[in-house]
This record gives sequence, structure tokens and C-alpha cells, in this order.
Amino acid sequence: MAELALRIDDADLTVTAAGVDIARYAFEPGGAASEGPKPFLHPLRALDGAPLTAFRPWDHRWHKGLQMTWTHVSGENFWGGPTFQRDTGYRQLDNVGSIRHDRFTDVQDAGPAVSFTEELTWVTRAGEAWIAETRTHLFHGVDPERGLWMLDFSTTLCGIADRDLELGSPTTQGRPNAGYTGFVMRMPRAWTGGRVLSAELPDDAGADAIMGAETPWVAVSGEHDEVDGGGTVLVFAGTSTGAPPIRWFVRTEPFPIVAPSPSFDEHIVLAPGAELALQHRHVFADRVWSPAQTRALAEELAP
Repeated sequence: MAELALRIDDADLTVTAAGVDIARYAFEPGGAASEGPKPFLHPLRALDGAPLTAFRPWDHRWHKGLQMTWTHVSGENFWGGPTFQRDTGYRQLDNVGSIRHDRFTDVQDAGPAVSFTEELTWVTRAGEAWIAETRTHLFHGVDPERGLWMLDFSTTLCGIADRDLELGSPTTQGRPNAGYTGFVMRMPRAWTGGRVLSAELPDDAGADAIMGAETPWVAVSGEHDEVDGGGTVLVFAGTSTGAPPIRWFVRTEPFPIVAPSPSFDEHIVLAPGAELALQHRHVFADRVWSPAQTRALAEELAP
């Protein structure tokens, strides 16, 4: 396996593999309060340098690469943009919180794997600290011959508010098939209409059939603009210590997005001092895998 390197600058860090900056992590991102400022990964790149994420697309300016977030937390919106309410639909409210990077606690900056662990605080629009988070990103498995690399993400959310917090989604608020929350990836506009596969459905099932499903993995493939070829992103549902099962939020129309959602259609209650732990794996490839290749690699690379 190829070596990786990690460099930390004032507001972001960069991970390099096989001569390519495969990931930038903006931990001091700034930005408009209405977009829910929070750390994010963008750009993510395949080993051939092709982009795999989108940043502030015109339809949803608060979509920024791959980021950990939550749409509904006891009335607060850590996702950004408008909030869905059962009686009024989507409205822009003065309730968009932010996720603050506090410090790095461990950094492994060179070798066949690199990683960083950090502490963060989820802060409401009114300035109240509601959640203390510890998250780790582990970059590994760089395989130039097969054109892939892997990211393991793990996080623990601890309630530090003085009351129970209800973690949900637009679907828990009444909008069908809108369970987006958790570790969410917005992919390039060029991948609109791309192919989606999952572990337990036929190859031609499509994104609509996978939406809300409980399945071990989902893979999205698309062709690039500007540069030749395409890519594949394979995402494993991983684990959650919450009571609801992880269900998938996935679309390729009208735009490509994928997330293993921990509260797709059921709330998670986070009591003061209680913890919620999540783990996921993403595999990024510099080519469009066939369905047979995708299924074989999903079995081989499962965490």
C-alpha cells in the first residue's frame, strides 16, 4: 500500500497520497450563519485527481462536500438552510446552529495510514452548547493499482444540554423520504443521474428503491465533466449505538447525494451525559466499477 502524508495549516488540513491531494478538511470554515458553519471535507479526490465532492452548489449553498451534521435537534437546525416544519413546510428560521472545532487531540501524519482526532462543540444560534463531539478520520488502504483509497469515520456525540435532545430529520417531522442527516456527501453535479447499487437489491433497482432501505452498503458511480473517465464511491452503513437502524438517504436526481442516516424516520433521544456513537467507511475509486466488481469489492472491503 502507498504511503500517505497529512499537513495541518491554520484553518484546514490536507491529506496526500500517491502525489495527489486526496482530501482537504476545513476545520475553521467560516461562512454565513444561515449555512450552519461546520467542518467539512472538500475537495475529496480520487487517485487520478478527479473531484468526488461538490461545494456550495446553487440549489443548496449549505451542502459542502462530506460533512457530519444533523437537520433537527430539538428545534435547532445544524444542517443549514431552511427548516422543515409539519404545518408550514420549509421556512428559513433563526435556528441554524454551528459546529465548532475546539482542538486536535491526536494526529498521525505519515505512513500507510494517517488520522486525526478532534474535539468539537455543537452550539445553537442563541450560543448554547448542546453537544460535545469527539470524531476521528482515518485515511488508509491506498491502492494505486486498483485506483482506490478508504476513509473510516467515527464519532461520539455527548449531550451537554440541561435537557433531553431529540435528534431527527425532515421525515420525523412529516416529510416522506427526506431522512437526511448524519455523515452526508454531496457529489459532483456531473454525477446527476448516475448509477446506484446496494447490497440486497437488483442492479437496476435505482436510487428510489434504495431510499430509506436498511442495507449494509450503497455505491454511487458517475462520469466526470472536464476530465475523461468516472469514479465510484462505496459507502458502508457501519454502526450506530442509537435505537433506530441506519437507513439510507440517497438520490441521483435532481442531484447526487448519499448518507447513512441514523435517524431517517425515528428520533434518537440524547439525554444529558448520554452518548451516541457512529462509525462509517467510505471507499473512493478512480473508475466506474461494474456491478459485479462493486459487489466483490464491497464484500472484500467491508469493515
